[in-house]
Amino acid sequence: MISPMFNHLLIPFILAMFLALTMGGSGTAPAFSAAYGANVIKKSLIPGLFGIMVFLGAIIAGKGTASTMGKDLLSPDMMTFTVVSVILFSVSIALLVANLAGIPQSTSQATVMSVTAVALYFSDLNTSKLLLEIIPTWFILPFISYFISLFIGKYIYRPMRKRGLTLQRSQNQNLKPVYNGILVTMSLYVAFSIGANNVANAAGPIAAMTANELNISINENFIIIMILSTLIVAPSFGIGSSIFGHKILQNTGKEIVLFGKFEAVIIAFVSASLLLLASVTKGIPTSLVQLNVAAILGIGVAKLGAKNIFRKTEVKKFFLMWLIAPAIAFGISFLLIFVAGKMDLI
Repeated sequence: MISPMFNHLLIPFILAMFLALTMGGSGTAPAFSAAYGANVIKKSLIPGLFGIMVFLGAIIAGKGTASTMGKDLLSPDMMTFTVVSVILFSVSIALLVANLAGIPQSTSQATVMSVTAVALYFSDLNTSKLLLEIIPTWFILPFISYFISLFIGKYIYRPMRKRGLTLQRSQNQNLKPVYNGILVTMSLYVAFSIGANNVANAAGPIAAMTANELNISINENFIIIMILSTLIVAPSFGIGSSIFGHKILQNTGKEIVLFGKFEAVIIAFVSASLLLLASVTKGIPTSLVQLNVAAILGIGVAKLGAKNIFRKTEVKKFFLMWLIAPAIAFGISFLLIFVAGKMDLI
């Protein structure tokens, strides 16, 4: 027989796992689309590898982002059963819409907007954290990702091709296993970075709520509770990858631009490094999806020119969905918390 308290906690934990399923679908693209697009990894291997590296990233480097999502935007005392359920449900619906559309979406932006809606309702939003740290990072990092990738593609990769360094077939054949190994390593590195940043979207609020429901100090026990929450949430990323990942992989890996292996390594390294930097320095939840697509666009422009890349339909769909999904999360979250308030559930 489950005690009433744990029965009470069951709903938000189930919602957190559902959110992790949708995040797993969305996060598969930035982690493995480059390797998949370059035809160096089988589709069937991706969900398992993705789940393992996400878990390791969350445990090793996810503390800062979990703290931001669990107690820095909204006071941790406000993270009750109802509030956390509203936040997680709202984000899940927004990301489910994006996954069904086959568009990789920012789980971090959707979650931050959902928490922001609740915090505004309670007039308890940490505006300096949101306006001075998080939102500027959302705009700055994709531009950095784009220009770094464009620079490398234009001034390093293209000159290498012109000198014939990439056309030595016999040499390339001997080095093929090395190139493939580097590319797969980069994909695993991206998945690790996702764990460091995105698992916190579900684990952070869950950890704060659990501390409140158990009446224990969140400051003293947050890390332990966050680790326990991660043990429940992180494996769902791999499951979500196997359910939703294929269509999104197809869109980002095959339909924007055809990758060479060297280009794919650039995309993976640039996007993952910028995300990991945001996670471990300031604990800022940001969008690996957008960093990844920005890097893809940078390489694509260096390779095919700006007109050929930005005219593509998939690119337009990405930009549109990036605006819609966070707005959906904000709207649903504010509506539900308002209704919950009217019904005296908070």
